[in-house]
Amino acid sequence: MKKLGLIMEGFAIIAMAACTSTKVTSSWRSNDAQQLQKDNKIMVMALVPQRDRTLRSQMENYTVAELRRKGYNAVSALQTYGPQEFGKKTEKQVVQQLQGSDVNQVMTIVMLDKGRERNFVPNYQPYGYYGFWPYYSMWSSRMYAPGYYTYNTKYQWEGNLYDLKSGQMLYSVQSQSFDPPTTERMAVLYAQQVVRDMAKQQLLAKQ
Repeated sequence: MKKLGLIMEGFAIIAMAACTSTKVTSSWRSNDAQQLQKDNKIMVMALVPQRDRTLRSQMENYTVAELRRKGYNAVSALQTYGPQEFGKKTEKQVVQQLQGSDVNQVMTIVMLDKGRERNFVPNYQPYGYYGFWPYYSMWSSRMYAPGYYTYNTKYQWEGNLYDLKSGQMLYSVQSQSFDPPTTERMAVLYAQQVVRDMAKQQLLAKQ
């Protein structure tokens, strides 16, 4: 019976680990979108709060790296222009500047939301005994014992791919990250998941 309790605890740990992830929740591709050409330049531009500049760098750099791994000419907006290059410019000025850098497509990564969830954890663990008295004793001793709260961080992301010449949106992807161990790990998983989805949507050439 004790072994059963240990097994149940193991399943609980596995379930918690599975929840700590980044995943694509939905995506869309324009019917007019053509497969991206590998010699075209794609600029990746993350939009996150100013205080999260490190996260912006991570999201851009790992997405760029994943696209380059697929053979595409991707570059980071932060690395190319700095943190506040487009802050006070008009749309026309920004588009002209990007076109002057031979950019063909722009991929924006926007942090739609970042929130903390509070969850109460009762003070008990899976119990392996099924007899009346062991069960009763366990609950009578723990019924009034205090539990504790855990806090989880949840991110909501939206990525959009635009053709710079026509201004058309080619692709949009929504994803969420639940309680990532580090922002760097979240950025790595985001890049992998989104680029995999772009390939699934047939925007990227097969290797």
